[in-house]
Amino acid sequence: MTFDEEWAAAKRNAATPGGASYDLVIMQDDLGAVGHEAFVVHGELRKKSDIAGTGATSRAAAECSAKNLAMGSELTATLSTWDSQVKTVLQMYAHISNHLDHSKQAHARDDEAIAASLRHRDGSAMSVAEIQRYVK
Repeated sequence: MTFDEEWAAAKRNAATPGGASYDLVIMQDDLGAVGHEAFVVHGELRKKSDIAGTGATSRAAAECSAKNLAMGSELTATLSTWDSQVKTVLQMYAHISNHLDHSKQAHARDDEAIAASLRHRDGSAMSVAEIQRYVK
């Protein structure tokens, strides 16, 4: 039996343990796409959320406070809470983007190391039977 035949048989057996079929597959491109979307959302949220407090709410709070209206301090507190929550969401998106980029690179390095370790000195692939003996 060739390596490809053994490998195909092993994949068929692994795909249906106990009669169940598993279809969860994550491709490197999928991770990259999710990481990119997190990066894009991070950038858009950063631009549109008025973190610096230079928008209409900040000006209204300052004007109300200047006229000794209690609503000025309430608007300032609301703006402070908003800024804090937006910064938390931004950190989460940055973490998602960075983590997926790191995961993608780490898994690629792991795959290369595994592929190299499953070859003979002459570069030929080990058979599935040899790999099974190696794992046991």
